[in-house]
Amino acid sequence: MTDDPDLDGESRPGWLQDAVAWGGLLTASAAILWCIASPPPPGLTPSMQGVFAVFVFSLLLWLTKAVPYVVSSTLSVTLLFALGAVETFRAAAIGFASTLVFFLFLLLLLGQTIAKVNLDVWFASKLLSAGDRSPRPLRSLSMNLLALSFVMPSAVARAVTFIPVVRKLSEAYGVGHGSDFERSSFLILGHVNPIASMALMTGGGMAIITSELVQAEIRPITWVEWAVLMIPPVVVLYVLSALTAERFYGALSELDASAARANGGISTPAETFDAAPTDSFTDEQRIVAGVMVGAVLLWVIGSFVGVPTIVPAALAVGVLALPGVGVISREDIANVSWGILFVIGTMFSILEAMDATGTLSYIVDTITGAIPFTSLAYGETVATLLALAVLIRVFFSTASAAIIVVLPILLSFGEALGVNRLYLALSVLIIVGSTTFLPFNTTSVLLSFDRGPLSNWDVFAFGLVTMCYGALVIAVSWLVYWPLVA
Repeated sequence: MTDDPDLDGESRPGWLQDAVAWGGLLTASAAILWCIASPPPPGLTPSMQGVFAVFVFSLLLWLTKAVPYVVSSTLSVTLLFALGAVETFRAAAIGFASTLVFFLFLLLLLGQTIAKVNLDVWFASKLLSAGDRSPRPLRSLSMNLLALSFVMPSAVARAVTFIPVVRKLSEAYGVGHGSDFERSSFLILGHVNPIASMALMTGGGMAIITSELVQAEIRPITWVEWAVLMIPPVVVLYVLSALTAERFYGALSELDASAARANGGISTPAETFDAAPTDSFTDEQRIVAGVMVGAVLLWVIGSFVGVPTIVPAALAVGVLALPGVGVISREDIANVSWGILFVIGTMFSILEAMDATGTLSYIVDTITGAIPFTSLAYGETVATLLALAVLIRVFFSTASAAIIVVLPILLSFGEALGVNRLYLALSVLIIVGSTTFLPFNTTSVLLSFDRGPLSNWDVFAFGLVTMCYGALVIAVSWLVYWPLVA
């Protein structure tokens, strides 16, 4: 899939798209001119000023989609070096050495392969054939994602797998691209899907990093203890978010109308699938299904024995590209969404520069220095620490990266202020994992934003909803559930 600047689904008139694009370009350019023409504000070094300018420049171009993602990302990396934020171009491009960039590339290839051999049709037909054909695919999508999270740790992998399924379901119900049904579906894939990864200690990067910090800073915690503490709160948060996503655009009533038309003789959803019969696999489907099952099993086993998450994905792609198999071709590689990969790599480069120049420390110190913790009550202290976690989280392209930075700082505050640090660590995980205000804050949301009909406002508004649900679940867990089972 190529980088399409018009995939946000906002359906703007051409003149408005141009106005937004030019507004983004001019404002982004002003940030660079500020860095070049103005001395650094008090407390900032020239390199810190350069990082701030490039961060604002990148953010504005990505949000307005003024130019393709590959172009804006390449400009941002170049500016990091040209403005002196980093000493070498290699340092400016270091984010592209991140495991996540290559992992996402492999997952995108696997997702394309699933669609190429029509396994997505098989998945969609199974969803449609479940029950009595009542139009409840959103509920089925949510439950399938939740169940799959216990065997497939990566939320990105689940999103990539089900994006083509959502496309087929949209076609099946005749609601089309940009419909309310598709908007709700992509909210589930982007925002709700990653929440499930927090349930298990081995469920994904967020949980793994948090559990490692808990064991290093607080006390040992077992896989079973984590499951007891986290599965009920995470499932409640997931269900609340999924049910809200179903109703966010009135998607259910839309599908009811579509089903009524189908029952009136136009077509039934299952009849719109014109691919191979869904009760048996072709040879290519068997190969891809077998490789994917093997990858999932290796993910599960590897989470216990320390196999890096990228290894099963790399092995799967390697097998599917072997001579004599050839399911993955050169054309498939060319069609990968390179814009998404460039955005992720560039964000990691900017974050690395922020860390190396002390910009992150400056941000954290400025925020924490302005808060009078000693005058706050216990509950106010916890709420303030979690609000601080949300604020810092906005600067990060992944929840895992945000947790690495913010959790040790908040744990040190918790120890000094007499806050239960285990509860605080689990709460930070929940609130960070359920908060996405910008498309670039979570990889699965970025994928949904790029491939689906979501707008910036959709991402922000639903991110605010999931954050509020996360705060509610934390309050109940902290006051009632965790003391009961800990």
